[in-house]
Amino acid sequence: MFNDIVIVRGGGDVSTGVVHRLYKSGFRKILILEIDNPLVVRRKISFAQAIFDGEVIVEGIKAKKVNNLDEIYNTWNHSNIPIIVDKDAVILKKLKPNILVDAIMAKKNLGTNKNMAPITIAVGPGFCAGKDVDVVVESNRGHFLGRTIFDGYAQENTGKPGEIMGYSSERVLRAPCDGKIKNMFKIGDKVKKGEIVAKIDNKPVEAKISGVLRGIIMDGTKVKKGLKIGDIDPRGIKEYCFTISDKARSIGGGVLEAIFSMKIRKGDLNGK
Repeated sequence: MFNDIVIVRGGGDVSTGVVHRLYKSGFRKILILEIDNPLVVRRKISFAQAIFDGEVIVEGIKAKKVNNLDEIYNTWNHSNIPIIVDKDAVILKKLKPNILVDAIMAKKNLGTNKNMAPITIAVGPGFCAGKDVDVVVESNRGHFLGRTIFDGYAQENTGKPGEIMGYSSERVLRAPCDGKIKNMFKIGDKVKKGEIVAKIDNKPVEAKISGVLRGIIMDGTKVKKGLKIGDIDPRGIKEYCFTISDKARSIGGGVLEAIFSMKIRKGDLNGK
């Protein structure tokens, strides 16, 4: 429906929620930029996994890894979403996007600015709306999740994971040391409190709560001490491991609102 070229920085689970919502809303020329070795926890619902697997399908939409401009256009022509390794967004010089969305979720600005596209949007803390980008979308769980901000900042990073059924930090699995991970369970498996979910160079990573393993980084990945390597969902519903989260959908709605709000301000609703 729209002719806009949309570049989205980041291909994790939140970014995937954004891309999925934009695609379903009629934006067909979306390109995802990623790093060469993304540390993806929720691999089953992250387009970033295509960097490793070549392609991935999330809720009926396929993303494919590409290497150059011709492959980008070919992927668009087949109604799929291209994803390319481009940490520094150098492809902007060739594509000249109408819209750029920073959904890296790094909790800080890694170089995104208003000169990158006519409409620039960033998700979460680290960006000033009206200065760094046109619009910031709130990413903190709670009353304001998904809110569009046109002047100022999103809420600061709390450093605390969102609460589910009364559990917060207990849900998160972290590396006890530097080393290589060996997974003992697969995404979607049920785990019990105290079970060893993974090992980092033979040091065990125990589940602090019972539930479903909603995400865990790829087996054999080298990690640093303290890194988030997995996520347990105490609700125990396997389907949630393979579908976009409520948070990602809400943020996706915020980004969609931000795009149309900026189009109204610029007097452009035809995507030209």
